[in-house]
This record gives sequence, C-alpha cells and structure tokens, in this order.
Amino acid sequence: MIERVLHQGAPTPRGPYSSAVRAGDFIFVSGMGPVDDTDRYVFGDIQQQTRQTLLNLGKILQDCGASFEDVVKCSVFLRDASEFPRMNEIYSEFFGAIKPARTTVEAKFIQPDMRVAIDCVAYRPRT
Repeated sequence: MIERVLHQGAPTPRGPYSSAVRAGDFIFVSGMGPVDDTDRYVFGDIQQQTRQTLLNLGKILQDCGASFEDVVKCSVFLRDASEFPRMNEIYSEFFGAIKPARTTVEAKFIQPDMRVAIDCVAYRPRT
C-alpha cells in the first residue's frame, strides 16, 4: 500500500509532490530546505539552514510515526562543498551515533540564497 503524506506543520510542497510517501514499511521524505513553519525561507549561515532543514525532516518523520533513529539513508545537497564541515556539525547533533548511510553532493538551487537541502529514507514497520 502507498500512502502520500502532506504534513500540516512542515513547509508546504512548492510543486507537484508529497512531503513524504510511505510504501510498505519504508518512508521516503522529499527534499527539505530551510523553510520555517510560516513557509518562509530561513536565510542564515549553513548551520542555521541545516538546523531548520533537519527540524522539518523531523516533523515529517514524526507525522509518519518515525524518528531520526529510523532513518537508513540521507542525501545532502550543498550549494558550496566547502561548508561541509559546518553542516556536518549540525547534522551530527540530529543523528549522532545513529549514522545512516549518506550521500553529500554540491548542487545549484533554484532559490539562490539556499545553502542546503536534505532528503531521507526511513524504515518503520507498520504496527
């Protein structure tokens, strides 16, 4: 069974996609960026943007009955790869010892002031 999730407390999707899709025991969370709960971009440094992005992911995971502990894979997109160490400091606050698989790439964003976007896949068996 496939369930599409549009979370009320997370940023509204800016296109024709769902915030997350649950397919069986897997949850696929769309790429999130630094957007606050009023749907406005948070344009601070890489650490502020990473924190806001991960808070958004956490809200969506929670809405799906999961948490960061259930994440098996993340993809991190950075505007500037030189900001990796500072992004990684905040990322570590959220994942710590959990350490899901991860891919990090440098990317160009449609919104030029955006520094980071992150998506993830979580595994949470239905109860």
